[in-house]
Amino acid sequence: MNKQTKSRFEAQARIIKALAHPSRLMIVDELSRHEKCVCELREKIGADMSTVSRHLSILKNAGIVTDEKRGLQVFYSLKVPCILNFFNCVESVLESNVREQIEMMK
Repeated sequence: MNKQTKSRFEAQARIIKALAHPSRLMIVDELSRHEKCVCELREKIGADMSTVSRHLSILKNAGIVTDEKRGLQVFYSLKVPCILNFFNCVESVLESNVREQIEMMK
C-alpha cells in the first residue's frame, strides 16, 4: 500500500472512531433533526455537561459537527449531513445479520 492510500485509510479510520460510541451516535442522530445546544443534548443523553462537551469535541475534531456561539450558548449542527448515509448502511448490516441469525435457527 502506498503512503497516500495509507494516509487516506487512516483519515477514514479517525472519522469512524469518532462515531464509535453510543452517545456520539445518539448526538449525530439528534443533530440530524436540527441544531441543538449542549444543554439539550445533555438532557437527551443523560450525561453531565463535561461528558457531552467531550463527545462534541471529538465529533467536531473529526469534522462531523460544527458549532456556533450565540450569546452564552453554543449550538451544534451536522457539518456534513451525508454522514446519515453511513447510519443507513449500518442499519442495513444489522438487518442482514438478524436475517442470517433467523435463517440459522430454522
